[in-house]
Amino acid sequence: MFNIIKEKREKILETKISASLLGADLSNLGQEAARAVKLGADWIHFDVMDGCFVENISFGAPVQKSIRENALMENHFIDTHLMVERPDSQIGFFAESGSDMITFHIESKSDTDHTINMIHRRGIMAGLAIKPSTPAESVFPFLEKLESVLVMTVEPGYGGQGFLNYTLPKIKEIRKKADEIKPSLMIEVDGGINNDTAPLVIAAGADILVSGTYLFNARNMMDAIYRLRNNNG
Repeated sequence: MFNIIKEKREKILETKISASLLGADLSNLGQEAARAVKLGADWIHFDVMDGCFVENISFGAPVQKSIRENALMENHFIDTHLMVERPDSQIGFFAESGSDMITFHIESKSDTDHTINMIHRRGIMAGLAIKPSTPAESVFPFLEKLESVLVMTVEPGYGGQGFLNYTLPKIKEIRKKADEIKPSLMIEVDGGINNDTAPLVIAAGADILVSGTYLFNARNMMDAIYRLRNNNG
């Protein structure tokens, strides 16, 4: 089981771009996911909202399964972000619908350690997400067990929001702590990522940039992806 996770982790290089389908044309999700993959996105970011943990409601496991079955998506990395009140009740559904990594919120009602174990038992990478107001220290006890920490740089629940600059020190704190106890830990950043904010979060220690509105609204998505990945200020 952990060999599967290790193999997936070894394939991941720094500064990956995860295209968030929340910013795509929702009437053509399969085509939009395939377009992002074809034009260079490393991952597809699948935001799951339940209307309880956050106000909005988005997609469920059957939608993710349909996207996974697209020919272009067969071997592509699906990055599932559970913005739900009880992520422990959803692990099985998303494991079966093709998640390569499942990230859930430390602020949810599920037991954090137990939920990480549930994800790993499925042979899937585990990530832990934190809201902008949640201190970096809250994730420190779990870093050794995780493959990723996702730092929200907007309030979760809606796409297209502006980047919150006060979250940058949090990225640095988590990167510093991870370098002490688990250097392989990935830091994913989600919210308001564009050509201006990408170099800020990369400098702070981010490995994975989640971008939705900026990518899917770009006149040239391939160029936008390239600039995010290579823009170091």
